[in-house]
Amino acid sequence: MPKTTEVAAQRALPGRKAQAARNDELILAAARDVFLSEPKAPISAVAERAGVGISALYRRYPSKEELLRTLCYDGLRRYNTEAEAALEIPDGWAALVDFLRRVVDADVHSLTVHLAGTFTPDESILPEVMRSAELNDELLRRAQAAGRLRPGVTTADLGLILEACAAVTLPDAERTTQLRRRVLALLVDGLAAGGELPGPPPVPGEFAGRWRRTG
Repeated sequence: MPKTTEVAAQRALPGRKAQAARNDELILAAARDVFLSEPKAPISAVAERAGVGISALYRRYPSKEELLRTLCYDGLRRYNTEAEAALEIPDGWAALVDFLRRVVDADVHSLTVHLAGTFTPDESILPEVMRSAELNDELLRRAQAAGRLRPGVTTADLGLILEACAAVTLPDAERTTQLRRRVLALLVDGLAAGGELPGPPPVPGEFAGRWRRTG
């Protein structure tokens, strides 16, 4: 459901532009549902789910790759928004935990788990990627300064935690949310534990290769 400000903005648009904005919202919501269920689904399945004509969809997204790219880029922007909101919390440990909860509830990492390799990223996403790295570093730095984060945890470990939660999925959306929160609580306890972690952390770029299109 769009935020109040987004709804107000849509209402302020002229008729055709308002309809186009509504269609775009419907298309992206439908694309998320369709492609998370079946990444190889045809783009016509998105139009059917959204209740828009295929011509209207193609006017906005000339190809399936463009639609997938937009969907994932929107996910990264949501990730950054949640990180910025969490950083408003003064306590560094509470900020990190709040951020993880926010992103798990937003289900951002399901896009990574299911759609990596289905399209080729372009350079337009680089500012958001760089911003994400800055936010991750700051969240971790503050959590470490608070004295609650176990030694050896890196920002790359946060991605592993979020993907582990996204891997929990059931047909019942409410139950999926409950179980993801349960798994996250268990993993958060691990972040606060003592002792050395087994094996080295993920290195920069170790998972980047999966975003290269494979089909």
